[in-house]
Amino acid sequence: MEQLLSHWNDESIIQGIPFSDLLTETQKQEILETSRIIDYIKRDIILKQSTAISSIPILLKGLVKTSKEMRKGKNIILRIAQPGTFLGISSVFGSDTYSYSVFALEPVTVLFVNAGVLESIIKENGEFGFQIVKRISSNNLFNINKLSSLLYKQLPGRVADIILYFSEQIFKNQTFTIPLTRMELAQLAGTTKESLIRTLSEFNNDKIIEMNRNSITISSLEIIKTLSRLG
Repeated sequence: MEQLLSHWNDESIIQGIPFSDLLTETQKQEILETSRIIDYIKRDIILKQSTAISSIPILLKGLVKTSKEMRKGKNIILRIAQPGTFLGISSVFGSDTYSYSVFALEPVTVLFVNAGVLESIIKENGEFGFQIVKRISSNNLFNINKLSSLLYKQLPGRVADIILYFSEQIFKNQTFTIPLTRMELAQLAGTTKESLIRTLSEFNNDKIIEMNRNSITISSLEIIKTLSRLG
């Protein structure tokens, strides 16, 4: 379900756009006049894989997951996105359709920027465009590292990577609540739900982490980092 929001003012919208301090006042106004802002509830589909691209979504509030549908109906969760993230921007400049789906993990707000408008701004604003390229490059490096983890690390190493990912990049805390189901967490780790649960239970029994439903506290950060490094 989608609904148009009215409580976001122009200033708060612009502040939610990455690198907005590099935009001219004219460019900011052009974005505001040609964009739409939509509120989503938990589990709503924000982008659908293989649909035609017409806009570039920017996450203003909340957490979302990006998911790639594979053969035989299997899915791999690529990453969790936070506010200030361009959703699907790599697809915009490399394809006519979105290469993955995006789902709301909680109530979120998304700004849909007209793709043509943003492309024009990038062409005329070199520094803004440079920062976009850096962001895309950073995302690509993340995907390469994730692919390497899935291909070459044993399951304990992959689960340790996920724990560090939530702790250091998403919540910046050694205690956090994972916003995914066990099945979704298994998709993020590239394994089965049963194997994921077994590995988490082993970590818990070995006092590496402390679990309470979806809440995790890292008891031994050193061991988690060692497992991640050794794979």
